[in-house]
Parts: sequence; structure tokens; C-alpha cells
Amino acid sequence: MLKTGILNPKILSLLGRVRHTNMVVISDRGFPFWPMIETVDISLVDGVPTVLQVLEAVRTNFVIGRAFMAEEFLANNADETKAAFARALEGVTLTFEPHEAKFKRRVPEAIGLIRTGDTTQYANMILVSA
Repeated sequence: MLKTGILNPKILSLLGRVRHTNMVVISDRGFPFWPMIETVDISLVDGVPTVLQVLEAVRTNFVIGRAFMAEEFLANNADETKAAFARALEGVTLTFEPHEAKFKRRVPEAIGLIRTGDTTQYANMILVSA
């Protein structure tokens, strides 16, 4: 029985299949369903868990080479929220790009998606393995 780290077997399986330069999406509760990629839905209620909580757990066992987020995140969130995301992604090259024109077009190339209960506007991120 697992006692520490990520306990969810579906997330462990998903992360175990990621190789160099593969992508994983961590999304908020409102992110669209993508039938062509595996989705692990761990949303419970509004705000539980958050994208940042999942990112923190994932970072303990996943080397992130770079990350992508929607540039709309910057325009729709408070400075403290933006700072929390910047701290959580410290040391990772982060690119902000238009949500519809670029970010969403990357999603079908991901190995899988972890859906959270986060209500933060445009909190979605694509993590690229190193």
C-alpha cells in the first residue's frame, strides 16, 4: 500500500507513461473534455483540489522541462494568484500564449489530462517533461 506521494492509481499510471518531451495537462473544473486523450477527473467540489495542489504533488516525481499557460490567465487573475503560480513553477520555463489560438491546440498532443476542482480563471497548464 502506498503511504506517501501521489496515491491516486490513475494519476500514477498516467505519469508512469510519460517520456521525454511528452505533455500532461492539469486543468481547472471548467476545461472542456477531450475524448482523444485520457482524462483523470479528481474534481470533488469547487476548489478541491486546486491546480497548484496537483502541480505540487506532480513535481515531486516529474521533471518539467517547460510549461504553457493561457495569456488570459494574466489578465483575469489578481497579483497574488499570479505570484502563487509563478512560485509553484519556479525554475520552469513558462510560456503564456493565446488560449484559443495556441494553448488549446496543444492539448490533443498530451498523454493525458488531470481535471481538478479549481475555479481560478484560466488556471490550466500544459507540462512538458524534460
